Amino acid sequence: IPSFQPHLCLNTNNEPGAAHSSPRITVSGAAEGRKLRRRLTRYYASNPDALLKIMIALEFGVIDEEVRSPFVAGATSLILFFFGALPSTVPFACVSDATHGLIAAGLACGAGLFVVGMIKTWATRGNMWLAAMENLLITAAGGAVAFGIGVGFQSLIGGEESVVR
Repeated sequence: IPSFQPHLCLNTNNEPGAAHSSPRITVSGAAEGRKLRRRLTRYYASNPDALLKIMIALEFGVIDEEVRSPFVAGATSLILFFFGALPSTVPFACVSDATHGLIAAGLACGAGLFVVGMIKTWATRGNMWLAAMENLLITAAGGAVAFGIGVGFQSLIGGEESVVR
């Protein structure tokens, strides 16, 4: 496909609002498939607007051939939440003192959030260290707000033991 330029068409007249069907691209062999994949990767790497448009089309199910299973989505969510909860719970099972468990859980969660922030750049193509710090700081701010709400609630109900000393 010498002159193939991937794009997200709106219609045959390039007018917004009218729909049309794009011709199918067929690939005859594995080598041709790899060549096409490299060309598409280069194109979308150099055209972030086109990449955003194709990601939106895939995310919102505009492409008819892409069918998502709610069961697969639910199972994936369950597995990710399970593994996401491990760093904050496992340390308490490994130590006998709550203070040491809290420190270990905080460090494990911080490391996990930092790694997730770094992995996020695979999809967004941003700065790996900046995304990792952003993920860690936003979550830390959310944790501080949640802690403040908890302390405020405890003082409202007149808890016997204060969390903050």
